[in-house]
Amino acid sequence: MVEWISTAQQLLASGQAIVLVTLVKAEGSTPREAGARMLFTTAQQWFSIGGGQMEWRAAEIARDMLAGQRNYGGHHVERIPLGPRLGQCCGGVATLAFELLTQARIDEEAAASRPPDQHIVLFGAGHVGRALVPILGSLPCTVLWVDERDTQFPEVWPANVSIEVTDTPEAVVDQAPPGSYFLVMTHCHALDQRLCRQILKRDDFAYFGLIGSQTKRHKFERRLRERGVPDARLTRMICPIGVPGIRGKAPEIIAVAVAAQLLQAREQYLAAAHPAAGGNDLLPLPLTVPTSGATTE
Repeated sequence: MVEWISTAQQLLASGQAIVLVTLVKAEGSTPREAGARMLFTTAQQWFSIGGGQMEWRAAEIARDMLAGQRNYGGHHVERIPLGPRLGQCCGGVATLAFELLTQARIDEEAAASRPPDQHIVLFGAGHVGRALVPILGSLPCTVLWVDERDTQFPEVWPANVSIEVTDTPEAVVDQAPPGSYFLVMTHCHALDQRLCRQILKRDDFAYFGLIGSQTKRHKFERRLRERGVPDARLTRMICPIGVPGIRGKAPEIIAVAVAAQLLQAREQYLAAAHPAAGGNDLLPLPLTVPTSGATTE
C-alpha cells in the first residue's frame, strides 16, 4: 500500500482532519516529480513535495483549508511559478492540488494503488545485507530477503520486506517474477556461484548484482563459462556492485552505493519497458559494469 494512504487512514481514525497535497503537474525544473504527495493536520506534516518555499506555501494553504479560511472548500488547485513567486532557484512551475480527505476518498486511492514495480530478491543476511535492508525499506519496492541462517535476521524489519529461511535458495531464483532485481551477497562463495548460475539461466531479470572484487568476478566468469553460461549472459552480471567512485568498504557505505545502483537500474528498466519515455524495446537494459565498487563479502 502507498505509504501516505496508511498514514492518512491512521490519522482519520484518530479523528483528525487532513489535507492531502499532490504535485499534479511539474513544468520545467521543480524540486520533486509529479505525483509527490504530503499530508497536513493542524499541527503536523508528513512526507514531502520538495521542501523550501514551495512546501512552506503549501503548508500555509493547507492549514487555511483546515481552519475554514478563504473559502477554499474541500478542494483547491494552485499553480505556483517557483522563481517569480517564491524566489526558488529551480525556476519551474508547480501545480498543486489540495483536498480535505474523507474515508471514501482514501478508500478510492487504496483501491487504485498498485504494488511497487521493483521486486528485489536479496540473498544474504550478513553485514551488508543488514545495512542495505533499512534503506530499501524506505524506497518504493518490495524485498524478499533470503538466507539459510535464521539467526542472522534482525528481530524487526521494514514492512515491505519479507523473510525467507531456506536450504534451497536456488528454488527462490526460479520462483521470482520476471523483471526481478537480484542481489547476491551470501557468506559462502560456493553458494554465490550456484546462485549466479541459476540467475543467469534466466533472461528476464532487470538487474543482477554480485558483491565482490574484480578478482572474484574473473574467477566466477571462468567457472561459469566452464558450466555453459554464455558470455552474453555474463556481461549482465554486475560485479563489483554499487555506483562507481565510492571506494569505502564499510557495510553502510556499500549499502548506500548499492541502493543508488538499484535506483539507476530501475530507471533504465522502466525506460526500456516504455519506449515513449525513451526506451527502445521491452528487454532489460544492462548496466555498464563498473570499474570500482563494493568488494567485500
